[in-house]
Amino acid sequence: MNDTELQLGGRIRSLREGKGLSLRTVADAAGVSESFLSQIERGVASPSVASLRRVAAALGESVGALFEGPPVPGRVVRVGDRRRLLHPQRRWEDVLLTPASSRRLQIILSTIEAGAGSGAEPYSHDSDEECVIVLRGQLEFWVDEEPHFLEEGDSLLFESRRPHRNRNPGPGKSEVLWVITPPSY
Repeated sequence: MNDTELQLGGRIRSLREGKGLSLRTVADAAGVSESFLSQIERGVASPSVASLRRVAAALGESVGALFEGPPVPGRVVRVGDRRRLLHPQRRWEDVLLTPASSRRLQIILSTIEAGAGSGAEPYSHDSDEECVIVLRGQLEFWVDEEPHFLEEGDSLLFESRRPHRNRNPGPGKSEVLWVITPPSY
């Protein structure tokens, strides 16, 4: 277990405790077991993107509340001020490239290790459109269980409300740019 695993779990625990919510209450609302939520908070388990979204919603927060660092004011996001969200055991890192004040557009740069991805459970979110662009590597992507194999330079546009999931088949890391309107985090 590394510091980053504890940081994500610690942020979840801090939000939960700050709202005076029990493990059971949040777990029930998120549709996960109390034991699994405890493991997430202790950095022992890493949730799928779908589970992470449900936990954030059960806390009355957006996934954006789990990003490290304070929201960046203004229009410019300096490289050193980018907010990060590391899915430790999923071997996936998201970096928010747009400022928190952005209301119509969100851009996220993800680095996904070989074999890693969003998890087997599809997820969706309340955004209109999403475009995924593979900058480096490859990405297997499913929308409504329809498979798409994306290679470097390929892009895919889809409705964010449709269930989707992804996986980097390897052999190396993939860098993926997500353009979402309106913001989902």
